[in-house]
Amino acid sequence: MSSLVLSTATRYLLPVLLMFSVFLLIRGHNEPGGGFVGGLTAAAAFALFAIASGVERARQMLWFHPRTLLGTGLLFAAGAGLLAVTAGSPYMTGLWTSFEMPAVGKLGTPLVFDVGVYLVVVGMVLMIVLELAEE
Repeated sequence: MSSLVLSTATRYLLPVLLMFSVFLLIRGHNEPGGGFVGGLTAAAAFALFAIASGVERARQMLWFHPRTLLGTGLLFAAGAGLLAVTAGSPYMTGLWTSFEMPAVGKLGTPLVFDVGVYLVVVGMVLMIVLELAEE
């Protein structure tokens, strides 16, 4: 039982929602947003695709298994803290580069941590949603 309207709308909404999730991720360390909100938005986009096209097609569309995203995100988040330790600062101290992007600001370890949170949230929500949708 699939809806032509939902399938067509999802085809256009998926890339827009994914781009918006990346926007939320990047703007997160300076303004509201961040890894958690961006990850929820990306997971919602894939969940919408799974509802419209089926779980099997959604799994095929994902480049990585959700468990891989979860583990990679944990490594990024932990690695962001360990970078400070290697620099002689306490764990999770923000380190900033001199490189500055116009829309983002200075880059640093908080962005690496946010990317880790983003991947953890996407992986965890997709594991739950896809597993429940299969049943």
